[in-house]
Amino acid sequence: MANEWATFGADLHLELRGPRLRAGLMDALREAVRSGRLEAGTRLPSSRSLAADLGMARNTVADAYAELVAEGWLTARQGSGTRVARRADPRPAAWPALAASPVPALPRPARPAHDLKAGTPDLASFPRAEWLKAYRRALMTAPNEAFGYGDARGRPELRAVLAEYLARARGVYARPERIVICAGFVHGLMLIGEVLRNRGVRDVAVESYGLGLHAGLLTGAGLGTPALPFDERGTRVEALSEPAEGGSLATAGAVLMTPAHQFPLGGALPPDRRAAAVDWARASGGFVLEDDYDGEFRYDRQPVGALQGLDPERVVYLGTASKSLAPGLRIGWMVLPESLVGEVVAAKGAAEWATGTPDQLAFAEFLGSGAYDRHVRAMRLRYRRRRDQLVAAVAAHSPETRVSGIAAGLHAVLALPPGTEQAVLRAAAWNGLAVQGVNQFRRPTVPATLDGLVVGYATPPDSAWQGALRTLCRVLP
Repeated sequence: MANEWATFGADLHLELRGPRLRAGLMDALREAVRSGRLEAGTRLPSSRSLAADLGMARNTVADAYAELVAEGWLTARQGSGTRVARRADPRPAAWPALAASPVPALPRPARPAHDLKAGTPDLASFPRAEWLKAYRRALMTAPNEAFGYGDARGRPELRAVLAEYLARARGVYARPERIVICAGFVHGLMLIGEVLRNRGVRDVAVESYGLGLHAGLLTGAGLGTPALPFDERGTRVEALSEPAEGGSLATAGAVLMTPAHQFPLGGALPPDRRAAAVDWARASGGFVLEDDYDGEFRYDRQPVGALQGLDPERVVYLGTASKSLAPGLRIGWMVLPESLVGEVVAAKGAAEWATGTPDQLAFAEFLGSGAYDRHVRAMRLRYRRRRDQLVAAVAAHSPETRVSGIAAGLHAVLALPPGTEQAVLRAAAWNGLAVQGVNQFRRPTVPATLDGLVVGYATPPDSAWQGALRTLCRVLP
């Protein structure tokens, strides 16, 4: 039975029975704000008081308040209580008419309340204390020459520990003299693109789905970027001998791939196709550019080793600390075939300018001390729990939505019914949720055959994760 309550001068019209008490309270509060019955700045009763008046559990009221704060309807400050949020253009005369309209009356918040965009780790979990210890130890023991114009290949201390770590953790054939430190993956790809163009390479094949930024960098280097087709098993590398629009796969001199965890679709390249990619490079004299952006994070089994181990002379391995630690560090690395080392170093310049020596020394200390391994293990457990929670919540709230891709990395793909991606993205934006659609990553020449969301479950801090997950479930069909 619906009841009217006037606990603080506003009739809330709540249905007090059934499982939707929190949703009913949230709807009533939104309606009270839309209609002008709750004016901007109005202080609401405490969750304890309102729960007592309405006969609800206090947690129900507190959760409703928290979600409305996240959506931008309310504000909450220590010592000031919970209040109706102020808006720049409330248009009071229009509220009654807008309240009855299916078109939302409130302007969309300038900044999303929840961020589930892929590509960023939980920045709140950066190991500040351990990093500070490593930085101090590195600075105390660094030779004076380390603060001068350094070797363009990067600090030898870092290249030495990286060689050991990559061989142990990723199965990479790495020697320090083959490693070049760079300022992240983008910087490394720019250098490789320049080298390939200088070698006379015309085209670098790319996957059907991926970051447009990466293909754009290759295009900016004067290279064509034909797209490899894909099927239910992933990228079809055998198509490297077939023609393609926007460039010729048959004349490609290199291929850019994410074999351990395809971005964004989330699959792992099957063993036969991994071998086929290396066989193509050997037969054609080309190179495989391996983007191992999150290879350490596999949750259902041990991580699959890097493709580079199959043929270190035909595979350029690119890695980064951006996903495992933080993108703000701007530390990446390339493990190069011997034939490319000199050319890449020449393209980078005579001296190290992209990555600061103190950061390199600190990362070398952090890696060599075992702190990096401990951090990766801790984050692997945290991200696995989040992915499990995501899968369970989606199954409970939207059984027709399927979580696809392997259990790995920092993101998952939610496969949506055909033709629904844009509608779900609009609903997400209105609910203050930043999330990306699969087709945002589709190459322009590739037909649109998939609909889905790319959900970066690693992005929110712990304090915001549950709110983001609830909002995501609310917008799913």
